[in-house]
Amino acid sequence: MLKSRAMPIALMGAFAAAIATSASANEGQWQPHQLPQLKAELKKIGITIPAEKLADLSKHPMSAIVSTGGCSASFVSPDGLIVTNHHCGYAAIQRNSTPEHNYIANGYLAKDRASELPGGPTLNVYVTDKVENVTDRVLKGLSPSMTGKAYHAAVESRIKQLVAECETDKAYRCSVPAFHRGLEYYRIRQMMIRDVRLVYAPANSVGDFGGDIDNYEFPRHVGDFSFLRAYVGKDGRPADYSPDNVPLKTKDFLVVSAEGLKKGDPILLAGYPGRTSRYKLASEIRYARDVNYPARVAELRADLDTIGASTKDSKANEVRYASVVKSLNNVMKKTQGLLDGFARKDIAAIKDEQEADFRAWMDKNPSAAPKTIVADMNALIKQDMVLQDEELGYAVATNSDLLKSARLLYRLALERKKPNAERESGYQDRDLSFIKARLTRLEQSFEPSVDQARWTASMQRYAKMAPSMHPQGVDVLLPAAEAIPVMFQQTELADTAKRLAWMDKDAAAFETSNDPFIKLAVRMMPTSMALEERRNEIDGNLERAVPQYMAAVIAWKKAQGKPVYPDANSTLRVTYGTVDSYSPKDGITKGPFTTVEGILEKHTGKEPFDAPQNLRDAIKAKRYGVFKDPVLGTVPVDFLSSADTTGGNSGSAVMNKRGELVGLNFDSTYESITKDWYFDPVITRAIHVDIRYMLWVMKEIDHADNLLKEMTIKYPRK
Repeated sequence: MLKSRAMPIALMGAFAAAIATSASANEGQWQPHQLPQLKAELKKIGITIPAEKLADLSKHPMSAIVSTGGCSASFVSPDGLIVTNHHCGYAAIQRNSTPEHNYIANGYLAKDRASELPGGPTLNVYVTDKVENVTDRVLKGLSPSMTGKAYHAAVESRIKQLVAECETDKAYRCSVPAFHRGLEYYRIRQMMIRDVRLVYAPANSVGDFGGDIDNYEFPRHVGDFSFLRAYVGKDGRPADYSPDNVPLKTKDFLVVSAEGLKKGDPILLAGYPGRTSRYKLASEIRYARDVNYPARVAELRADLDTIGASTKDSKANEVRYASVVKSLNNVMKKTQGLLDGFARKDIAAIKDEQEADFRAWMDKNPSAAPKTIVADMNALIKQDMVLQDEELGYAVATNSDLLKSARLLYRLALERKKPNAERESGYQDRDLSFIKARLTRLEQSFEPSVDQARWTASMQRYAKMAPSMHPQGVDVLLPAAEAIPVMFQQTELADTAKRLAWMDKDAAAFETSNDPFIKLAVRMMPTSMALEERRNEIDGNLERAVPQYMAAVIAWKKAQGKPVYPDANSTLRVTYGTVDSYSPKDGITKGPFTTVEGILEKHTGKEPFDAPQNLRDAIKAKRYGVFKDPVLGTVPVDFLSSADTTGGNSGSAVMNKRGELVGLNFDSTYESITKDWYFDPVITRAIHVDIRYMLWVMKEIDHADNLLKEMTIKYPRK
């Protein structure tokens, strides 16, 4: 059993001291406030921006770095113009597309502000302006004798209070994420811009050239970029979409540099990386490698096959599900890449060695944490794995957008019985606009026949899963296969207006409804809540144990002079590196640059290697203008760097030593995918679109002269 201690506030000193350790290679997704302690490293590679300036969120360039909620982006003009990846703007492109006006295939360019298209209710832009350490307010005084569930509830209650205090001004969205697996908590305030519009996206044959075949591969030749614009009310404050809104007056924006890079040049990369797992135990790696990831890959493949089969005869349905398919494909290839990476390098064995070294260090430093901390954590992790299996089974069994909507709506009605402060996170008044946006989004990405096919196939797969993946009580609630078509015929939830109307109904209305999806959601709620209760108990126990472990790990790493940075958690981070090639295997070297000539070599005339005719003509005529690299003699397309990135870094600004925009991050090499678990500096490379290719496409191919004039661009000296 875990020997609980009070939360180790006293160990914070060891953590703070450990931050000052020097980095090795280019490893580290650093919180901005850590950067002054990396002065020597930044100077060593050639970064000239003062580290103190990089740490200040109110100053350039960090004040220009934004999030779209799942991707990274940056302001590039004083009028709220935002640049990000094509795949990050894909949902907005898809939302505005029809078979008759297919902006996915053909691209879109607004020649004036009036022509900019609404990005939809789920597209927001977040500008981080304040970060403060609130660890004491979250953890101080919590009783170690609490059950896991009670401990988790106490932490959540304090977080909700901190968020409520922060959100008195409704222009802001606040959060209190955990860092170092619960050792520290920071309150983060972000201005949330709700009116975001699509300005420009190249044709899919530019923005997604190579498609899923080239995803995570190098060499790449993709122009993965798009432009959005942030709009606000006439008072300058965030507002819901309105034709009367005006472009945000941006305090800071990035200057674009077309002067280019060469191998060995330093780069800074700023954005919002999603999740990494570098401090997890060997047992957690083996579970992911041997059990969880294989099951997820199989499920994703099967779901994609079902969507493909059920949309192939309808162009309209293909467009509706284009964004869903793109997202699922990306997750599947990354997960498969992790499995392949685990097969190439035994990261679990590396972790075994590290844990043995850690235990030996612990023997010499017994005050750092309980001696049994690793064994205690493994016992908790084993319980967590059992529950993860059941949670995956439950997700497969309920893989229907209409059923998910019904469950969401009924849970909202139940939570509304409570005072707002006592509701589960995600169902408070602050969350209603997000729930409405999620329910409205189906209008552009849902078709009943496809949803029916997905759910039917998913339940067939669920029936074949191991009994251990079947949550107790679920099987008897699921409808028979022949009942599913009837449910889709009789439900009203496929209608957007009627679906949204359920947001205002009380629990009694759900419990007396004859809608088949709502009836099923009501019947399944006790099982769903039982899973959630178990999750809270396990999470609470982990929240007590893991910080003790992490404080000791940080002290151990400090003693070795190794970098200490938190795992990525979708908060603003900065990483750095150099433009560099790599060798994935003996006799092969890749990078660091690809060029437009490679587009002609890859072009087949068939998707996904069907480059536009006007682009091919420009390459053949060598109409390169000021964007020609003097060394390469042509226009560079994509390039590699040693920067430390992960999912969520898509769209991140890649800056030169002066903080000028020189590229956009969009991917990693296939060999690098396992960096989410273990950073290997020899093979870890991020892939970026070169700003010169982006500008060349804008000028030479799509004639986006209005945007080129709007941005501040530094061209090469003649």
